[in-house]
Amino acid sequence: MRGRDPDEEHRASTPLELLFDLTFVVAISQAAAELHHALAEGHTGAALPGYAAVFFAIWWAWVNFTWFASAYDTDDVPYRLLTLLQMAGVLVLAAGVKPAFTHGDFAVVVVGYVIMRVAMVTQWLRAAAEHPQGRGAAVRYAVGIIVVQAGWIARLWTPESWAWVTFVVLVAAELAVPAWAEFRGRTTRWHPGHIAERYGLFTIIVLGEVILASLAAVRSAVSEGGLSAGLLMIVVGGLLLVFSLWWLYFTGPEVTLPCLKTALAWGYGHYVIFAAIAALGAGLEVALGAAEHHAHLSARGAALTVAVPVVIVLVALGVLHRLTGTGAVGHELLVAGGALVVLALGFAAPGLGVGGAVLGMGLAVAATLAANLLAICRRTATAV
Repeated sequence: MRGRDPDEEHRASTPLELLFDLTFVVAISQAAAELHHALAEGHTGAALPGYAAVFFAIWWAWVNFTWFASAYDTDDVPYRLLTLLQMAGVLVLAAGVKPAFTHGDFAVVVVGYVIMRVAMVTQWLRAAAEHPQGRGAAVRYAVGIIVVQAGWIARLWTPESWAWVTFVVLVAAELAVPAWAEFRGRTTRWHPGHIAERYGLFTIIVLGEVILASLAAVRSAVSEGGLSAGLLMIVVGGLLLVFSLWWLYFTGPEVTLPCLKTALAWGYGHYVIFAAIAALGAGLEVALGAAEHHAHLSARGAALTVAVPVVIVLVALGVLHRLTGTGAVGHELLVAGGALVVLALGFAAPGLGVGGAVLGMGLAVAATLAANLLAICRRTATAV
């Protein structure tokens, strides 16, 4: 385990990494399903903090593996077996999503993390033993992970009144570990192109969850009442949203991460993108239920469960892609304008109907995409 070459050409995701990603499909679907049920019952205020906390646990587990694999993926027998152990931990974490979301009980999630962290610390200690040049950072990662994990275990016995305070403190500690480990000395040998690709592939996985959730809701609605005009508009609008957001993300030159600071901003910013895209799937399910009068929400409330995640994704993509000079972001004002139109359509749902509002959102994001692509073409032509 000497460390991969950070300048390696054609560095792509391995079959093991792709298999590892698939285990997170289960956890993400569980979190999105819980969010859908809570929103449909009108428990928005209570649902959002729980969803944000649960999704952080899912996302951070994926981030830890992804960055280590970018630097030290040897793909030998010990590495594969330890990755298998981490996958088992992900499944345990997924089993704990419901109690964590509904009751704030993170006991099962913490057990899943312990399983994953045992494997992760073993990997870092192996890297420290076999790669002298990266020993300092590897040891700091191992120590940081152990200390913060001990904090999560101790949190299980803290008073309920301190639950959110301790959660925020431990989240801050988790996010600080990579910065502390990497900035103190020689950085690990992560591959900029590989990291960018891994985040892109996970974005596709989360978009796939949106499509899968929408399909389940449509199938249920059609089996009960047939295909109505409102239902059809939501389906078309949802597909436009998914495809337009995908196009906004995957446009232009490949993402380059020239330094660790940019890489961390890019990586941490994707928490917002991943969580909001998964929430979009839950929102589309709520909108489909409202169109069939199965949700305990007003038309405006149902439409906003779609509009708000879309706005968050647009703003986050605008910030991150301007940071890296990629994506279909011709101008920040175009992205901001599209986000405002989407939000306005959400508030206008009582007049437009839920179906009309969601279809309008899809058309608005598609128009935002077209305007940004036109701005990019004009800028490129002027530069030439």
